[in-house]
Amino acid sequence: MSKHMTRKATRHVNQNEGLIFEKSSPGKAAWKLPPLDVPDVDVSKLLGKSERKNLGSMPEVSEIEIIRHFTRLSTWNYAIDLGMYPLGSCTMKYNPRVNEVVSRLDGIANGHPYQPEKISQGALRIIKTLSDCLTEITGMDAITLQPAAGAHGELTGLLLVRAHHDSKGKPRKKVLIPDSAHGTNPATAAMVGYAIENLKSNSSGIVDTSMLEAQMNEDVAALMLTNPNTLGVFEQEIHKIADIMHAKGGLVYMDGANMNALVGKVRPGDFGVDLMHLNLHKTFSTPHGGGGPGSGPVAINKFLEPFLPRPVLISKPDGTLGFDYDRPQSIGRVRSFYGNFGMFVRALAYILANGPDGLRQTTEDAVLNANYIRKGLEGIYDLPYQSPSMHEVVFSDKLQAKKGARTMDLAKRLIDYGFHPYTTAFPLIVPGAMMIEPTESESKEELDLFIEAMQSIAQEVEEDAEVVRTAPHSTRVSRLDETAAARKPILRWKPEFETPKP
Repeated sequence: MSKHMTRKATRHVNQNEGLIFEKSSPGKAAWKLPPLDVPDVDVSKLLGKSERKNLGSMPEVSEIEIIRHFTRLSTWNYAIDLGMYPLGSCTMKYNPRVNEVVSRLDGIANGHPYQPEKISQGALRIIKTLSDCLTEITGMDAITLQPAAGAHGELTGLLLVRAHHDSKGKPRKKVLIPDSAHGTNPATAAMVGYAIENLKSNSSGIVDTSMLEAQMNEDVAALMLTNPNTLGVFEQEIHKIADIMHAKGGLVYMDGANMNALVGKVRPGDFGVDLMHLNLHKTFSTPHGGGGPGSGPVAINKFLEPFLPRPVLISKPDGTLGFDYDRPQSIGRVRSFYGNFGMFVRALAYILANGPDGLRQTTEDAVLNANYIRKGLEGIYDLPYQSPSMHEVVFSDKLQAKKGARTMDLAKRLIDYGFHPYTTAFPLIVPGAMMIEPTESESKEELDLFIEAMQSIAQEVEEDAEVVRTAPHSTRVSRLDETAAARKPILRWKPEFETPKP
């Protein structure tokens, strides 16, 4: 262990500790049911062939063993409650607890999408207020909250693009995607049926407008642009980019996953974006990860409004809110009901709690934090692009690779220092990328600890690179063989002796 380590695990545990099957002993039970006080029932008559005769090798353990098992597993996880998540591109900010309190209020948590509109006015007002806030923040004209995630928002957006061109009788074949875009963009375009054409960045890490002009023609339906891009760099020629696209009838789709760098400072609708998605779990602090639920609203300019997924929330003549299903040009539903309502509540709570000034402050703090880390690590790690950083900074492992330590090694060593790793090997246009985004959640003290840890790791590479190449050392599970894990995954526990079938 390095003498410079700022944090470390204090308890070393072998990787089999806590496996509930290994603690099983015949006859143990964590429960004891009271005597049956109703007539016994022949289960086989109720279930027929669906009755499972053999329950397999289920573990037999005591109550305290179960409690310790799950409590111990919980301590194996890293969480935002323990320290920063420097995952570039993912924007793993803190989710304020007040959001959770509001989302659990009885009148909100117990609502049902099948209940009549007349007794759902409060829920509909939440949807309407959030929609109004998001269109104001983005500078767009309308929005759908249906999409369940960012990539789902991309899909919805390109379906709107396709519907727009089809309505003009001029369907198009291609979508342009910069090499600095988010990785889901090409997959989304392909799913909608478009051919993908790559657009190379220039030496500043932004779109080369001369190449865009050369590639743009009337076969191109849209440009999918991430702004700021995955290098954390703002597309300074965005107005020119929009003009080039619009001059030949193409649309500008913006991947809004990096809105954490723009909210309250600039609106995409004001610099030529035609439609965009937002990630509520990134920019507006709804829970991130764990398989969902997510939310990826799509904001649009007015000419795309006829194609929005139905139903569309409208204000009725009597002043109440309701849904309009009569949308003949709609692309149809993209999600059951109206989207993930719980995420709407959390995002609106975050927006209202911060207000315009607070949202602007979060953006400024996110950009300040990223640049503080950049200044702390410049010269120690290679900085492939000198363009100003926004909410995240991308280094490379170029200097450390000379000693045999690559980005994955550095990231795994960071675990020993008590931090979650940064994003490795992305964006792809930076070989050995180290993508770091601290968000606005982190204090100067936390950033200093992170910078100190990264500086110490760089020093270790110079003094004893093997320590870094074999990291992590303080975790409960040692370094894994990732190639074998991918090619020969073990997806379930198997007992040494399978219980014979009856």
